[in-house]
Amino acid sequence: MLTRIDHIGIACFDLDKTTEFYRATYGFEVFHTEVNEEQGVREAMLRINGTDDGGASYIQLLEPVREDSTVAKWLDKNGEGVHHIAFGTADVDADSEEIRGRGVRVLYDEPRRGSMDSRITFLHPKDCHGVLTELVTAATPHTSGNSSATTSH
Repeated sequence: MLTRIDHIGIACFDLDKTTEFYRATYGFEVFHTEVNEEQGVREAMLRINGTDDGGASYIQLLEPVREDSTVAKWLDKNGEGVHHIAFGTADVDADSEEIRGRGVRVLYDEPRRGSMDSRITFLHPKDCHGVLTELVTAATPHTSGNSSATTSH
């Protein structure tokens, strides 16, 4: 089942400015950046710590690259701030099906590609006490280093 907090997603208007705030204020460095065209965001993952299951915990900063993206619409309605919480799991397929069986709406029929080649799905916030919740299975353990990738889907 769920093993850790994978990341906290924070929507922002200016990724570079927000990344600099987290670096200057808390000392967090960028671990990974990418553009996810499918989700319409440019993102930076700031690694906080490693975990016993080989994964890590991150702050994920999200800047929309299209006005029709979910994050852009969320920013228009709510302004900058916490967008979602993500829990790590060894098996996003099995856990999302188990949670669906408990009456929680799972937003994707099949998990999709997420940050750093992870597999993800989301749970409906109305079924999770107002919190958009993501389930994440990491592609491989991420332990150190900065990397950048651009993806198009």
